[in-house]
Amino acid sequence: MIYALVGNQNSGKTTLFNALTGSNQHVGNFPGVTVEQKYGIIKGTNYQVVDLPGIYSIRPYSNEEIITRDFILKNNPDAIINIVDAMNIERNLYLTLQLLELRKPTVVALNMMDEVRANNGSINIELLSDLLGVPVVPISAIKEEGISELIRVVEETAKKKRIPKIYDFCKPGPVHRCIHAISHIVEDHADEADVSARYATMQIILDDQNIMDLLKLDENKIEIIKSHVEEMENERGLDCEAAIADMRYKFIENVCNQAVSKPEKSKERTRSVNIDKILTHKYFAIPIFAIIITTIFWITFGPLGTFLADNFEIIIDSGIDIVNAFLTDYGINEIVKSLIVDGILAGVGSVLSFLPLILILFFFLSILEDTGYMARIAFVMDKLLRKIGLSGKSIVPFLIGFGCTVPAVMATRTLPSERDRKLTILLVPFMSCTAKIPIYAFFTDYFFVEHKALIMTGLYFGGIITAVIISTIFNKIAFKGNPIPFVMEMPNYRLPGIKSVILLMWDKAKDFIQRAFTIIVSATILVWFLQSFDLRFNVVEDASLSILGSLGKLMEPIFKPLGFGDYRFVTALVTGLIAKETVVSTLEVLIPTGITTLLTTASALSFLTFTLLYTPCFAAIAAIRREMGSAVKTIGIVIFQIAVAWVVAFTVYQIAGVFI
Repeated sequence: MIYALVGNQNSGKTTLFNALTGSNQHVGNFPGVTVEQKYGIIKGTNYQVVDLPGIYSIRPYSNEEIITRDFILKNNPDAIINIVDAMNIERNLYLTLQLLELRKPTVVALNMMDEVRANNGSINIELLSDLLGVPVVPISAIKEEGISELIRVVEETAKKKRIPKIYDFCKPGPVHRCIHAISHIVEDHADEADVSARYATMQIILDDQNIMDLLKLDENKIEIIKSHVEEMENERGLDCEAAIADMRYKFIENVCNQAVSKPEKSKERTRSVNIDKILTHKYFAIPIFAIIITTIFWITFGPLGTFLADNFEIIIDSGIDIVNAFLTDYGINEIVKSLIVDGILAGVGSVLSFLPLILILFFFLSILEDTGYMARIAFVMDKLLRKIGLSGKSIVPFLIGFGCTVPAVMATRTLPSERDRKLTILLVPFMSCTAKIPIYAFFTDYFFVEHKALIMTGLYFGGIITAVIISTIFNKIAFKGNPIPFVMEMPNYRLPGIKSVILLMWDKAKDFIQRAFTIIVSATILVWFLQSFDLRFNVVEDASLSILGSLGKLMEPIFKPLGFGDYRFVTALVTGLIAKETVVSTLEVLIPTGITTLLTTASALSFLTFTLLYTPCFAAIAAIRREMGSAVKTIGIVIFQIAVAWVVAFTVYQIAGVFI
């Protein structure tokens, strides 16, 4: 059997998913963590549960709502687990009523009951279940209370195919007459399409074209339906959406008045409001954010990060020396030894040495997310983003982009406007992903030892500033129009969970190590081969005569104006398309003596600027292609990003040449 896990954003959906399955999906104190379907098997069973994106409605305004609605309608799960935040029960029940209209076996998992009790609230579970017409199970997902009972009730509901007993929430009046009149018209069509007549009726009243197409209604019936809706709107004095919302909220109000004793305002909420007076202050919010981020970068790339990275590099170098000595004593062929030591170990080792920096950075970023501060950043940045033509909701993909471009591009699915979505996809690659950290650290070790943290911070903010300028320009040229209004859940501040922080750090470390021993190994072997042999596959003494040298020299003229026309740097940029970390491994293989003799400080700064802004890796390009739905548009974005990187790097090189 398959169960669909559905609920509002930040209601504890992913936490419940982990409790049910034993999986370790990332859980953040941040709305919109889930941007796609996640599958898992419930512990002790062979039943599958699907964690769907957090939504407030199944009226398909955004891609996440479309994903959830389509899964329920097309995959026809055996039961729906509707997770409801008991601390915000009125708002959460709005989605519940829509799910009940689908007429599918449903169980309400009433989450955060521990918080309700702690704040002197109470909920009559049996009465609430009777009023909603579905089983209601009190749980605390984070403490794993009530999980076994929930599994038992869901299994029983699914096996016995118990559909909701109540789905008619309207009282006699114009809305009631409209709903029932249209229901009679579409009933036969809904049965043929295997859709709940009640759900189809509600969606048609709200002018859902997809449902109309699914039911194959003729023009005559559509006209009759429109006349019923117009009559209701005239009598009710509200448009159809407001009238339906009012009907549902009146039903919810009646239910809560009978079954819910509201908890007092929690200490956590009071504390959060007081903290927000400072952290979301009209004038102080952005300077505080800048100070926090700069401090994180200083710790990461300053004394602590440098100390750990340097010592880790010593350990790696010692390991390479041991292998080199062993192979020399063994008398292995020099070419094979060169492949292993100068190719694979030097390339992979140079990248792995930066692992401590990534762990430190994500330790702090996961704390910011887990405390709930990231959601405040989105709120604070909304006003600024709207001035450059973006919705505040775009901040979510941008923040994810500092980790990896691939999930950041996927996160644009949460944007309700196609205009906002495409513009955000265009800008996300300018956010500096963690794969670029080894490049920054590698170059700053050579050229900016005393100003490492400053250069790192400048690169991160440089990407943001570039995105702001491009968005402002495109908002007036190619993406005209106003961004969609921004609504986001503000979670309470909370102490970061050790498990959540360690889990996120482990995910990043695991991903980094996997890439080091798969993609980067393959890339370094290829680079070693291409720089060791000529076009006739003879071993070369001079790497400039190799296959790689011949290919790189063709592109040298393009990059000479940027200060790094040497074919080896051009080659490193090309291999960086496989994975950005391979830029470092490629340079280690091609220039084992160091890069200081080939670059000036100004050209090093230019190279860093280019790597910051040019096209992301192939995986990110594939994600852009998937989300844009067009190969031509994707190629256009790639060319545009390279052009922007070239122009900005050229500008930086010219300015740096004057002052440095």
